[in-house]
Amino acid sequence: MEAGTLATALEREHWEIDEAIDRYSADPAEGGGRVETLTGAMSALRRHIYLEELFLFPPLRSELAVPTIVMLREHGELWRTADELEAKLAEGTPDDEVRSLCRELLARLASHNGKEEPIFYTRADPGLSAAESAELRAFLDSGTMPEDWVCQEART
Repeated sequence: MEAGTLATALEREHWEIDEAIDRYSADPAEGGGRVETLTGAMSALRRHIYLEELFLFPPLRSELAVPTIVMLREHGELWRTADELEAKLAEGTPDDEVRSLCRELLARLASHNGKEEPIFYTRADPGLSAAESAELRAFLDSGTMPEDWVCQEART
């Protein structure tokens, strides 16, 4: 990862995920509708949720207990929406239905990210110890999420 703040790196991941979902939703003549674009975005979203729940939220939880609960609940909603999108793609659901669900997911992400970035990301660099920061930076660089991991609020 290039030098910079954790907040910048985390926000960049938000932007990349949103941009990939937007790209899928674009007109097919402009490269939209490519399934691998959307499945890649869902994988990136899940990995991002994983890194927040394992590396970012725990050290900040005592300071941000209520916002953490809200973020975890919203992660569950995002996760279930990603599950629904992937199921629709696997079933061959018409593109207009998939695009509609993409718009719903983007709206949820906008609301979620609009809270998460100013509350959590601004505290990432000053709030994490040197070891916690190094662990998060290493994961941002090359970490992978375990295949069977599911976010806390989407577990049944």
